[in-house]
Amino acid sequence: MAKHILGMILAGGQGTRLAPLTAKRSKPAVPFGSKFRIIDFALNNFINSGIYSIYVLTQFKAQSLTEHIQRGWRFGSFLSDYFITLVPAQMYRYEELGPVWYRGTADAIYQNLHLVENHGAEHVAIFSGDHIYKMNVAHMVEMHESQRADITIAAYPTPLADAHRFGIMQVDERGRVTEFQEKPKDAKPMPDRPTMALASMGNYIFRRQVLQDLLEADAREEGSQHDFGKNILPKALKDGYHIQYYDFTRNPIPGRDGPNTYWRDVGTLEAYHEASMDLVSVNPEFDLYNPDWALRTANEYSPPAKFVHESGDRMGRALNSLVAGGCIISGGVVRESILFRWARVNSYAEVSRSVLFDGVDIGRHAKVKNAIIDKGVRVPPNASVGYDLEQDKARGFTLTDSGIVVVPKNYRFV
Repeated sequence: MAKHILGMILAGGQGTRLAPLTAKRSKPAVPFGSKFRIIDFALNNFINSGIYSIYVLTQFKAQSLTEHIQRGWRFGSFLSDYFITLVPAQMYRYEELGPVWYRGTADAIYQNLHLVENHGAEHVAIFSGDHIYKMNVAHMVEMHESQRADITIAAYPTPLADAHRFGIMQVDERGRVTEFQEKPKDAKPMPDRPTMALASMGNYIFRRQVLQDLLEADAREEGSQHDFGKNILPKALKDGYHIQYYDFTRNPIPGRDGPNTYWRDVGTLEAYHEASMDLVSVNPEFDLYNPDWALRTANEYSPPAKFVHESGDRMGRALNSLVAGGCIISGGVVRESILFRWARVNSYAEVSRSVLFDGVDIGRHAKVKNAIIDKGVRVPPNASVGYDLEQDKARGFTLTDSGIVVVPKNYRFV
């Protein structure tokens, strides 16, 4: 599959609703799941599907993402057709468009059409880099080719109440898309499921020439927002292109029994925390431990996690939790939480339903619950986070509607 499919990952999202986690990094660079970054799941989906020619399009606050991919995602130099290449916004069409950055998702691809043309692939897979899911893209490509589609859109049933957040489509009995509305206020339900709507996942496969024709026409369109959902797909429908729907729930993942139903847009702090808590359930729907669908990331050389002290209340324990390498649970207790590398929980401290990023240090007798604590924070002895929300607010922490407390990177307690 490698030679006739080109993968392009849109990884330039600002992720404003994830602030302060995105204060110094883009949304795809946000850590997730004890050792990964959000971008890793899109990259793993391509690699595990046999797609080895990949461009990652970056824009906002890309340094952290750039370093992560350069450090951990490299093929050998002798494999000329196998590459993961970062493509920063560089005003490649300056003479035509003037001094503008990417004006939308479609414009990001348009400004890099020379890469598509140079590669010469028959099809282009354009995927978002900021969702948590597993997807055998090869299966989607097979259906795209068997149906002789011009465009194929991966879709997932979503509750009608949430449909305003997505592109919503209607399909006929053959799975051909007949209508597409981007984030409609009053979405049409699925004919056989009146409480659900068929939502686009933002993952597309285009025939190369179709993609080029549509993007070039859109670039000349005055008033266009240069967005796939708002402009490209409605225009393609109007012009009579064959757009096929791909049912994500039928996507087969090696090593998994049953339907593939886990797809999360972790675009808000509450969604991020909820998806993190999904991972620490006894039988998580999103399985990090499937050897038939390896999940790679940048290699960080760290020692094993360590649990020390066993005397009365001073006992190092982690229950229903994920603990990365380099962590030391030194006489404290961790429950239903995720600890990234080099986190430390000191004696008599308690951490529950929380996410601790790299290097977070929880002092003796400190208590943390329902929190997301970014890198390099030291919670001092006897302090608390998540117990007195008024105090947390006075400290300048971000609080969600459900009471999740977010401590920004390198915050210093006084």
